[in-house]
Amino acid sequence: MSRAVLSLGSNLGDRLGFLRLALDAVRPALVAVSSVYETKAWGVEDQPDFLNAVCVVDDPARDHWAWLRTGQAAEQAAGRVRELRWGPRTLDVDVVTVDGVRSDDPELLLPHPGTPDRASVLIPWAEIDPTAVLPGHGPIAELLAARPESEIATVRRRPDLNLA
Repeated sequence: MSRAVLSLGSNLGDRLGFLRLALDAVRPALVAVSSVYETKAWGVEDQPDFLNAVCVVDDPARDHWAWLRTGQAAEQAAGRVRELRWGPRTLDVDVVTVDGVRSDDPELLLPHPGTPDRASVLIPWAEIDPTAVLPGHGPIAELLAARPESEIATVRRRPDLNLA
């Protein structure tokens, strides 16, 4: 069994369409998907706002490397160009965690090292799996409670946008 949590983001072009493209890449392994959230850019702040979502996927035929390659293939299909770290992108698919697997390989760090500090991941993840635990860090509800209110306020649910 290979259950994974994937974080999706887009801030260029057809943002909602690119998130849908990422979900199409993981069907029929899709177990749950969060609402769409709009967030301020993180890292490089002088860029358009992101649409973000989190999904849970499960496929016994895929390991953590297969989830990475699936995400990369979706990014490539969306025309992602990597010019600037944390810069604007058509699609970003991050493997957050896979069945508690730990990896210190520079190509695939697991759990994803930025997760505990990103409300843009924690909020949608908590929506679809409120009792989830980030290996090595604890319950995501506790991680989210530790984030500053000023950061939480920048993650806005977009009920007018639907990924289903």
